[in-house]
Amino acid sequence: MAEQFDYDLVIIGAGVGGHGAALHAVACGLKTAIVESADMGGTCVNRGCIPSKALLAASGRVRELRAKDHLKALGISVGEVNFDREAISTHAGNLVSKLRSDLTNSLKKLGVDIIHGRGKLAGKQAVDVSGRKITARDVILSTGSVPFVPPGIQLDGKTVFTSDEGVRLDWLPQWVAIIGSGYIGLEFSDIYTALGCEVTMIEALDHLMPGFDPDIAKLAERVLLKPRDIETRTGVFATKITAGSPVTIELTDAKTKQIVDVLEVDACLVATGRIPLTKDIGLESVGLAANQRGFIEVDDTMATTVPHVWAIGDATGKMMLAHAASAQGVVAVENICGRHSTVDYLSIPAAAFTHPEISFVGLTEPQAQAKAEADGFKIATTRSYFKGNSKAIAEGETDGLAKIIYRQDTGELLGVHIMGIHASDLIHEASAAIAQRASIHNLVRNVHAHPTLSEVLDEAYKRATHT
Repeated sequence: MAEQFDYDLVIIGAGVGGHGAALHAVACGLKTAIVESADMGGTCVNRGCIPSKALLAASGRVRELRAKDHLKALGISVGEVNFDREAISTHAGNLVSKLRSDLTNSLKKLGVDIIHGRGKLAGKQAVDVSGRKITARDVILSTGSVPFVPPGIQLDGKTVFTSDEGVRLDWLPQWVAIIGSGYIGLEFSDIYTALGCEVTMIEALDHLMPGFDPDIAKLAERVLLKPRDIETRTGVFATKITAGSPVTIELTDAKTKQIVDVLEVDACLVATGRIPLTKDIGLESVGLAANQRGFIEVDDTMATTVPHVWAIGDATGKMMLAHAASAQGVVAVENICGRHSTVDYLSIPAAAFTHPEISFVGLTEPQAQAKAEADGFKIATTRSYFKGNSKAIAEGETDGLAKIIYRQDTGELLGVHIMGIHASDLIHEASAAIAQRASIHNLVRNVHAHPTLSEVLDEAYKRATHT
């Protein structure tokens, strides 16, 4: 007689990754339950992607309406532009509530059992939920991540805070320091400056935006940072931050380890990345252990080293993006059902929703160069610019470029980086091309509607093949 289980699949964590896995599991005929100890939707819906994009949308409108010279060039004049901080905050909160409700209802409608409580592994093919034991043929760990707060930083949630509190927009400090120049730091600097705050951005490395392609980072510094009320400090650690009024920030030189300055600001956003939420989830009960960085190690199918235990999303550290977690969830379910599947990380795009936006997919130029040296081929790069794009000119939004990186021998597209209006939408053509390992020699034959912003990629392909 076959073993009997309460469920075919139990998913611990109802963020975007767990939600995506649950939807696909139901479609594959699996009896599924999802366990969540906090808010349905996880970080993305409640404290990340969704509320921050609502704030960016509202603050972006303020920035546009106050750009009098830009509007004048379009033949438009407006009077004084005012905003209500509390109403903007409410807009973000309402959006979170709606999407959290939609996500929950979609699971219920499909018959997924939602179990509220803290879930953890409880031995072979078993999960403990706040003292209640349930069994499952397979378990997916989708426990997500939390903001990383370096030692020496004192949080109070009001004057010194992470993005978790920042998305609530409880107040607008006159002068706010932002620790970190990644996605979160960039987006919040965009929000704060649009709403009239002064910003000091502090980066421990000797250059800003270390995760981005160097050409994009240089352009972003010129377009997103220097023209705005943003001071930048690089090569220094914020080794001690004390909450209060004012907030004091002790800056230490990254090389000499000597204290070089003490800032006094009204508030400080700590945007130093995220760490996996993998402690106390019962890994030891099945003989698993997180690695030194706290991530659960998985193979390309999202399987751990323990049969019937899978992990997806930020908890794995593979690619800490909501849509990557969802893709991993689908792949895990496919393999649970006996259909071999893997994630193509190279073709997963990412974006920063600044004004203008930044997006990319595939390798940066340094990464591509390293791969070329290791595998014995040469790369080439080509750029095209929004200032030559008819649609961008019509919009009066000509800051930006598209950069493509490809193999010289085969023309295979290795990476695409875009900064400009609607970059987050434009990147998906490139994502599909990289997924197909397409060559620029074929891509150049694609026909793009005119006049559209998509022609910045068309132009880049043409420049590459005409050189």
